[in-house]
Amino acid sequence: MTLKLTLAVAGLAALAAPGAAPAADWSPVADSMLTRWGKTVEPESAWSEYPRPTMVRPQWQNLNGLWQYAVTPAAAGPPTEWDGEILVPFALEAPLSGVGRRLGADEALWYRTTFPAAEGDANQDGDANRQGDRTLLHFEAVDYACEVWVNGQSVGTHVGGNLPFRFDVTKALAASDKPATLTVKVRDATDAAGEYQLRGKQVNEPEGIWYTPVSGIWQTVWTERVPAAAISAVDFDTKIDGSVAATVAVDGPTGAEASTRVTVLDGGQEVAFATGSPSAPAGEVSLSIPDPKLWSPSSPHLYDVKVELLDGDRVVDAVTSYVGVREVGTERDGNGDLRLTLNGKPLFHWGPLDQGWWPDGLLTPPSDEAMRFDVDWLKSAGFNMIRKHIKVEPRRYYAHCDRVGMLVWQDQPSGGKDERTGEWPRWHRLADKYLGDPKRTVDYSSLKLDADWPDAAHEQYMRELKGMVDHLDVHPSIVCWVPFNERWGQHRTAEVGKWLKEYDPSRAVNVASGGNFAPVGDIADEHAYPHPFFDTEEPRYDDFVKVVGEFGGHGWPVKGHLWNESTRNWGYGGLPKTKEEYVSRYEESIRRLADLKAKGIAAGIYTQTTDVEGEINGLLTYDRENVKVPAERLKQIAEDAGLIGPATGR
Repeated sequence: MTLKLTLAVAGLAALAAPGAAPAADWSPVADSMLTRWGKTVEPESAWSEYPRPTMVRPQWQNLNGLWQYAVTPAAAGPPTEWDGEILVPFALEAPLSGVGRRLGADEALWYRTTFPAAEGDANQDGDANRQGDRTLLHFEAVDYACEVWVNGQSVGTHVGGNLPFRFDVTKALAASDKPATLTVKVRDATDAAGEYQLRGKQVNEPEGIWYTPVSGIWQTVWTERVPAAAISAVDFDTKIDGSVAATVAVDGPTGAEASTRVTVLDGGQEVAFATGSPSAPAGEVSLSIPDPKLWSPSSPHLYDVKVELLDGDRVVDAVTSYVGVREVGTERDGNGDLRLTLNGKPLFHWGPLDQGWWPDGLLTPPSDEAMRFDVDWLKSAGFNMIRKHIKVEPRRYYAHCDRVGMLVWQDQPSGGKDERTGEWPRWHRLADKYLGDPKRTVDYSSLKLDADWPDAAHEQYMRELKGMVDHLDVHPSIVCWVPFNERWGQHRTAEVGKWLKEYDPSRAVNVASGGNFAPVGDIADEHAYPHPFFDTEEPRYDDFVKVVGEFGGHGWPVKGHLWNESTRNWGYGGLPKTKEEYVSRYEESIRRLADLKAKGIAAGIYTQTTDVEGEINGLLTYDRENVKVPAERLKQIAEDAGLIGPATGR
C-alpha cells in the first residue's frame, strides 16, 4: 500500500493560531536593549507558531497575548485588583513582557485571562462533536512553581521551571458558560537561601556569569481537543540498518480491538509500515526502513511519520511526527584514544557554549525567527554541535536543529547549594590536576565530590532530569546529556550518572562537565580558560572520551552594543587592546585545540555564541547586531586547523 500524504517535515511550518484580541497600550520596557526581532513583537502574534513539532495535531488554540497580572504577598488569595497587563509568554522581568520588575521569594505572581473552549475538530468519520472528547491545557514552561484554575476550579499544580506540563480541563470548562476564565499563581524563589531550585544561570543579584532572574510563564500556553483515548507521546529509537522502534503512549481507556499504526514516509511515499498494541511493552511498534538515508550534520535527512490510534478499523486519533535515523557511539582510534562516533564513523564535535539568553526576552527568544537565527549562523560558521548550557529551549529549537543538522549536548539546568554550608562542593575538577602538575599527588578515594542534598531535593532533581530526557529524547540532534556543570548543584554524581546511562543508553553521558570527575558515563571533561588544556597522559581517563567542554571566552567590547556600559564588561584573560589582538587570541586557542585533538581530545566547546549581560565574550553581540568575526572566517579557521572537513562541514 502506498500512502500519499504531505506532512510538514519537522513540524516547522507555522500552524496559524486563532486571532488574538487587538493590542492594548503595550510596549517593551523603556530604555531596554532590543533585538531587531524584539522591535517587531506585537501582542496579537507573539509566538504564534505551533509549539510541539514532534507530535502535531492541526486543531489547536494559542493563548499567548496580553493577560492581566498582579504581584501579591505569597500567602495572599487571588487579587481583586490587577496591576496591569503582561505579554505572555515573556517573563515578568523581561523587557518584552511590558512589565520588567523582579519577583521576590516572599511574593506571588498572578495571571488571568479568558479563552473560548476549543472547537470540536472532526474525527476520521467527520463527527465534529465526538462524545467523550477532552480539552487539554498546555504550558510549555513556567518558572518555577504554579497552581492553575479554570473557572474557579483548581485543575492542578506543577513544580519545575524548565519543562512542559498539561492539565485536563474538560470538567472545569463544563462548569461554566463560555468563555472560560484561566487563573495562574506562580512562586519563584530563584537562589534564595535554603532552596534547591533548578534555575540555571538565574540569581537575585546578577553579576559576572550569573544573570537576571526569570519568573512566571516564559513559553507558549495553548489548548487542544483530543479524544477520550488519545496519543500522548511518541518516541523513536533507531539503528543505522534502518530498524526503528517506535514507542506510542496512549492516555485514556482503550478497547480490546485497540491498536496503533505507524507509517513512515519519504517525500510523501510510504517506506515502512507496522501496527502494534497500546498494551505491548512500552507501546512499541517495530519497523524497518529499507536502504535508510542516515541523519548527520552534513546530511540531516528526516522521514515523515504518521501515528494513528485505532479501534478496530476506525481511526480514533492521529498525529504527525518525523524521525531521523542515526546511531551515537564511541570507538578507539589507532592510538587507543576513545572517539565519539555518529553512524559508526568518528566525528570531532566542534561547537560553542550557547546560553540561549536574550536582552529583550531573557530566557524567551523574542521570536521563532530570532531563535532560528542563532542556530543558522552557527551552522554557517562551521560548527557541527551546540552545547545548550544550563537551559532547556522551546521544543521548536530542537526541531530546527533536527532539520538543519546541528548536534546538541543538552545540559540539565543546575541549582542548589549545600544547605549546611551555603556553598557548592569544593571544585576538584579532574582530581586537582587542572594544570597537569606532575608534582601533585592526589588520593582520589578521599576526595569529596558531592554536596549533601536532602532526599526531597534530590527526588525533585531526578523528576526534572527524567522529565527533560522524556521530553527531548525524540530529537535525533541530541547526542549527549550533561547532568552537572562545574560542581553547581553536583550531588550523588555516581548514582545520577549510572541511572542516566541506563535510562538512555543511546546517547553519551557527560556526567559533570568541568566539574568533579567521577568514573561514570562516557566522558571526562575539562574546562580551561582562556586557552584549551587537558592532561591527556593521565591514565585515569583512558576509558573515557576526553573533551574540552569549555575554553576561550575571549572578550571584545563593541561600543553601542553593550547591555550596560556602566557594568563590568569582561572576558577571560583580560580584554585585548585591538580587534586584531582579539582575533589572534581566538586563532591561538584553535591551534591549541587542534594539537589536543591530535593527542586524543574528541570535542571542543568554545565560550560562547553571544555576549550575555556583562559577559562580552560572544562571537556575536548580545543584540545579535554585530558579528565580531565573520562566519566564513570562523569556518576557515576551523578547517585550516583540521577541526572540520572543508567539504562536509563535519
